[in-house]
Amino acid sequence: MVLAIEAGLTLLALILALKAPNLGRHWFQAFERTFGNLARQRGLSIITVGLTALSLRAALLPILPIPVPGVSDEFGYLLLSDTFAHGRLTNPTSPMWVHFENSAILWHPTYTSKYWPAQGMIMAVGQALMGDPFWGVWLSIGLMCAAITWMLQAWVGERWALLGGFLALIRFGTFNYWANSYWGGAVSALGGALVLGALPRMKQQHPVRNALLMGLGFAILATSRPYEGLFFAIPVAAALLVWLWKLKRPQLGHALRCSVVPLLAVLALTMVGMGYYFWRTTGSPFNTPYFVYNHTYNPVPYFPWQPVRPMPVYHYPQIKRVVLETLDGFYKPTRTFTGLVAGTLTRLGIIASFYFGAVFILPLILAVGILPYGASWKELSPSTRLLISVSAIVILSNLLPIVYLPHYTSPVTCAFLALVLIAMRRVQSFEWRGKPSGLFIVRIIPSICVLLLLLRAAEPAWANNKIPDWCYLTASDFRRAEVLLELRRYPGPQLAIVHHSADNDYGFDGWVYNRADLESAKVIWAHDMGPAKNKELIDYFKGRNVWLVDADSNPPQLLPYPEAQSSESATGG
Repeated sequence: MVLAIEAGLTLLALILALKAPNLGRHWFQAFERTFGNLARQRGLSIITVGLTALSLRAALLPILPIPVPGVSDEFGYLLLSDTFAHGRLTNPTSPMWVHFENSAILWHPTYTSKYWPAQGMIMAVGQALMGDPFWGVWLSIGLMCAAITWMLQAWVGERWALLGGFLALIRFGTFNYWANSYWGGAVSALGGALVLGALPRMKQQHPVRNALLMGLGFAILATSRPYEGLFFAIPVAAALLVWLWKLKRPQLGHALRCSVVPLLAVLALTMVGMGYYFWRTTGSPFNTPYFVYNHTYNPVPYFPWQPVRPMPVYHYPQIKRVVLETLDGFYKPTRTFTGLVAGTLTRLGIIASFYFGAVFILPLILAVGILPYGASWKELSPSTRLLISVSAIVILSNLLPIVYLPHYTSPVTCAFLALVLIAMRRVQSFEWRGKPSGLFIVRIIPSICVLLLLLRAAEPAWANNKIPDWCYLTASDFRRAEVLLELRRYPGPQLAIVHHSADNDYGFDGWVYNRADLESAKVIWAHDMGPAKNKELIDYFKGRNVWLVDADSNPPQLLPYPEAQSSESATGG
């Protein structure tokens, strides 16, 4: 529905550009004068975009309240946030760990999430300062939009950068899942913007400062999306090497001292810090929680050319079911030519719908269409070629694994926006039969984005769209949240033993998740392992009110645990 409306508005804009390109000219001109005055104040522009992103997301809380997690990935990041917010890098393994297994949680050698720490770190800031991890997600949106504006200033100029910053906050900072879940996306987009924003500045001014910012960007990528970050780094490193190669001896020495040395210092500190984190979580500075988890629980390989490892022994059929669904739904199709082609086209379509949509694809198509006949790759500016290269290499990296989600491409969000703005800048001068059709298209694109934002705010049903687009939201597990709220109302600590059949996997990823400090948590969630095993758990957590949660019921039922009641009766309690 959303994509259809956007495509219809874009088609209408194209028709108006050909038939009535002077429509609204005076209003646009007045707005552009004010916009240009702000754009010339570079620092104020960055701050304005960042604060507007934060204010807009906060203003949407009546429509989109603090999100409720719904998938294991989110609970994994929430565990990281809770751990870091309490001043720890990881947590000790509980003697009862077998009751708490989850498809995102590592229990040996320590209790932690399998995921990389950057998303959890920014969420921990929100949890520590404002009482909820969501405010860390909220902060990451503002930082991302501000960093994208800063990056664009170096690539497309002040006016276009300010426009790009506002487009970023509309398309990625309001209604999509980056701003409304705990999966991430904004953090790695922030890292990519810092790297690309620092790249041209290192060659011109303040090399030490910008080298440090580039190093910070690479550090964020390494601790959020290291796989895509590695591919992202290849063309950036090549551009740096070409720049250094062309320098004369005095300039080369200055560049090495003021740019390369600070950058390498930050990268070295990042590697040391990551090694220390891995050592604390897995016992080895060279082994990550992600790889330890996959070795323990997940025999399905990351890439289609790798073989499936032997299936481990699972304590719960639900975890095995998740693995088998990954095997049958993602791995096996990529082993055939038709499945590989279909998967590739699907991913390219998701990237197009999520990051561009019809409204951003239009200027790209028009810019290519008005190129002179016989135009070649070499005729593009070096900066445009580099942006295309970075984008293409990261997209290629997304096509190789068996699984894909839109935030995997997030490091090149700023590059995508820069290419759209470069295309708009080229289209701006296009005339059709002597009329300023290109200028009208450039003016109407942000207007369409604002109109879509208002329509989405007025129509909550758009949240149910199935195709990932700019306002795509992921599922929330409100059933678990309602049970948790009820348990928190009861006095004293609670122990919730969750029962659901092996044939019904809904709720598995979202029910048995616990806080970092397990022993002192108000509510502890555990799997139903049968009377004997459950009794061991109940005896270990003596003094807690014990409940049986029937997750198969709709709505779920919360009942006093039978064995706990019978035990109290036998002892005269």
